[in-house]
Amino acid sequence: MEKERASRRQAIAVWWLACLLWSGGWLFIKIGVTEVPPVTFAAARLAVAALVLVPIVAMNGGWRTVSRSDLRPIAASGMLLLSVNYALVFWGAQFLPSSLTAVLQTMSPVFGLGLGLWLRRERFSWKRTAGIGTSIAGVAIITRAQFQLAPGAGAGSLAVMLGALCAAWAYVIVKAQPVRLPPLVLVTGQTLCALPPLLLAAYLVDGNPLAVRWTVRGIVALCYLGVVSSVLAFWLNYWLLRRVDATVVLASALVQPLIAALLGGLILGERPGPATVVGGLCVLSGAALILKRPADQHFGG
Repeated sequence: MEKERASRRQAIAVWWLACLLWSGGWLFIKIGVTEVPPVTFAAARLAVAALVLVPIVAMNGGWRTVSRSDLRPIAASGMLLLSVNYALVFWGAQFLPSSLTAVLQTMSPVFGLGLGLWLRRERFSWKRTAGIGTSIAGVAIITRAQFQLAPGAGAGSLAVMLGALCAAWAYVIVKAQPVRLPPLVLVTGQTLCALPPLLLAAYLVDGNPLAVRWTVRGIVALCYLGVVSSVLAFWLNYWLLRRVDATVVLASALVQPLIAALLGGLILGERPGPATVVGGLCVLSGAALILKRPADQHFGG
């Protein structure tokens, strides 16, 4: 019994650490896109992650687990999740507070449920439908407020939400065509598929990436996102998935915007307006309804 309690405490501690590391990512995205052109910064993040991930997978012989049938879903999901989504989110983040970017990305499970219902891969329920409606209402409140602030803020909000839709679509692809690979191999394959089109987008949108001047703040933000968010936080999530219910891990998406808001306020002096707060709470409440599972699912030993 004592061993079980210690294991549960360990899982809770790791869950909170992973939450904090993922939440910090939104802060460093905001810092990075104020120092470096946004799409170039997104491509650089992916390049750093690839430099770390590829040798690890190669040393573990992970590429031997990849079959020809895995290539198509890996490429499609990688380009949606890490290429299109990153380009849109990083571009939109330059106009928005870091906490708002985190809130709008929480629409991913909402979009995922909507796509699942449309493709008849998810079961209809009034509770989850109410979650979709609540989240959409929150997004409407936020977007209206952002368009009233400035055209860039409104366009940025739409870009981040479109990125969340692409992320949800990527997960639907992986689920529809099961890729039975170790998570590290899957994310490395997605990274390699997403990097070339993201580099091309960076060149077309921002100009020659090699001509960009990097500041110290930009380099620090890049290292955090490329190593801590893309590798360390991923490993912590993988550790948790082997010990707790997947819904417990997904629930961190509801905590991240709150931590991101605290970090943004303390470090960047961000102060979201009343409409943004109300809309954000609606989005998080709707996502909570969608992610909610029976009460007997909890941290395990």
